[in-house]
Amino acid sequence: MHRIARIAIAALASVGMLASVAACGSGQSTSEKNGTIEVVASVNQWGTMAKTLGGDNVNVTSIINSTNVDAHDYEPTTSDITKLQKAQVIIVNGAGYDAWAVKAAQTANATIVNAAEVGGVNDGENPHVWFSADVRKAVAQAITRAYEGTRPDGKADFDKLNQQWRSKEDEIARKITETKRKADGEAYAATESVAEYLAGDLGLKDATPTGYTRATANESEPTPTDIKQFTDMLEAGKVGLLVVNIQEETELTGKIVTAAKSSNIPIVELTEQMPEQYDSLTDWMAALVDAFSKAI
Repeated sequence: MHRIARIAIAALASVGMLASVAACGSGQSTSEKNGTIEVVASVNQWGTMAKTLGGDNVNVTSIINSTNVDAHDYEPTTSDITKLQKAQVIIVNGAGYDAWAVKAAQTANATIVNAAEVGGVNDGENPHVWFSADVRKAVAQAITRAYEGTRPDGKADFDKLNQQWRSKEDEIARKITETKRKADGEAYAATESVAEYLAGDLGLKDATPTGYTRATANESEPTPTDIKQFTDMLEAGKVGLLVVNIQEETELTGKIVTAAKSSNIPIVELTEQMPEQYDSLTDWMAALVDAFSKAI
């Protein structure tokens, strides 16, 4: 073989090896290569919204998917952190609910949507912001903007998906308006304030004893006086509804439920984490509004 030919072949081989190394070291996932946006949400209520708003244009991973897991106390795995670091869009709840996710997101090269911040809810306030109609709308807009910023060529599709989501949320708004007319400021009590925003949207007035509410919000034990005020109020029939977070059932909540049942006070059971049987946050909220409507 001529010397020039050997040099040419060696050069071509080197180029091929370099191209192979570059491809392996590019760090692009399959979804990035085909244009799909990698999205990671700390909890499934926001993850399902992210999927609804992104459709086939996104690949969404929700770190917490079960009502058996408490997001407040969750300890993320190395795999969870890796997922967050590789995401292009990250959705966290904020307001102290998922501090582990907020912290991990800060060092990621991603567009971050903090639901509480978007909805104007600060640390120290009720962090269960997905129960608020106003916050859901604000977060949906923020997610759509994040997608459009990541993939500008998909703007028309993202706008269409946003409009479809909004039409379903408008159906919930109509249910809320109808239920609010029925509620007419009716008093309710709750074992935990997880659904405070939803109850407010429905026009219900929180009559839970202040001491009890303060204790549960701070994750401390209510005093015997707090508990007696609560059960006496229920046994006297001073509220028209009891809201129970069945994700946090204890001997104390059992005593409260018993007091409500003794006075035939309707009970609405719910969880703070989205149950697995629902495919989307809007489906879950629609079901909860129906549950309140039947109880009022």
